[in-house]
Amino acid sequence: MSEQLHRILVVDDEERIRRLLKMYLEKEGYEIEEAEDGETALRLATSSDFDLILLDVMLPGIDGIEVCTRLRQVKATPVIMLTAKGEEMNRVQGFEVGADDYVVKPFSPREVIYRVKAILRRSSATAYLTKETLTNNNIVFPHLIIEHDAHRVMAGGQEVSLTPKEYELLHYLAISPDKVFSREELLKDVWNYEFFGDLRTVDTHVKRLREKLNKVSPEAAAMITTVWGVGYKLEVPK
Repeated sequence: MSEQLHRILVVDDEERIRRLLKMYLEKEGYEIEEAEDGETALRLATSSDFDLILLDVMLPGIDGIEVCTRLRQVKATPVIMLTAKGEEMNRVQGFEVGADDYVVKPFSPREVIYRVKAILRRSSATAYLTKETLTNNNIVFPHLIIEHDAHRVMAGGQEVSLTPKEYELLHYLAISPDKVFSREELLKDVWNYEFFGDLRTVDTHVKRLREKLNKVSPEAAAMITTVWGVGYKLEVPK
């Protein structure tokens, strides 16, 4: 899938912000649709397939947190939250309900483009490959299988629907089993945050990852281990 085919939904109640984002994103070759409130955003996001959603937190009617919450019940579309400066609690909430990243207003359009490209790279067409197109680029544990070429995760014999960021976090831990990673390392390598970012971002993603795995395989969920005072590791059952 080329970048020209990527469809992005821009959700913000301020027309000037939508216009600004639309202008910069279209310049990069993306196809843009807009929504100015939560109800419209949710209807568009659930009835159509977007490659990514830029979602403002503060919206009339249903806010961005609620939109993301409801969306995650039916789809794993990547979401970048747009939050005003000083709304740290909203950012944490956003990650808890399944957002993949956030951008703080006032933002640099170049930063938005950077984050959009980074997420689209990770959730590219490989997410739609079928078993017939797989190679043996798999990671296999007793209760957990990661088919990397298809971006597919199987736990307890069932497929687990993960967001791109949840998948990337799990894969990153899985390629170095039993190795302990600090939150700072994970933030740097998985989120590409060199000097900024909230360490709770890592905690909320780990929590969601465990919850999703636990629904189909408590054994797989238990493999993601907290090393107190340090960080996390994927522990292989002996």
